[in-house]
Amino acid sequence: MKVEQLSPGGALIRKRVDVAAVFAEHHVGLVRLALVMVGDQATAEDVVQEAFTRTHAGRGRLRDPDKALAYVRSAVFNGCRSVMRRRATVFRRAVPYEPPVWSAESAALVSEERREVLRALLGLPSRQREALTLRYYLDLSDQEIAETMGISGSTARSTIARGLAALGRALGEDS
Repeated sequence: MKVEQLSPGGALIRKRVDVAAVFAEHHVGLVRLALVMVGDQATAEDVVQEAFTRTHAGRGRLRDPDKALAYVRSAVFNGCRSVMRRRATVFRRAVPYEPPVWSAESAALVSEERREVLRALLGLPSRQREALTLRYYLDLSDQEIAETMGISGSTARSTIARGLAALGRALGEDS
């Protein structure tokens, strides 16, 4: 499907992305993804909302409407990175970041093992955490991970391997 066309006057015509449809279908999943990255619900919702707002504002500049979700997902990751950078500067000399306190309902639903994995995941370097989240939470392929993170496929594979090894060490599972 050809997306770009020239009008009779020579101006470029692009098919507009239906951001509302992408929002309706993927908002909840992207908030969950951001929650894993930043650690609290309110910030995760803010990051995702900002990503959709910017996507909507620039929807006329997107060349391929089929890649709108990948664009929004990258915007969410970049927003999470910005949040984590701001937190790092604020809390540089403070107590290390602790995972959020779970509500009584969440504690009843989520096992202790899952909380330990989340704690260990949050202790990883951001690139490894992002790669593992994309692989095992969103079930993306190596190439999709590479495109989302802006790295090569081999770098994505090695980052995942190093992240899994570090996660195993953090959880005390020597192989």
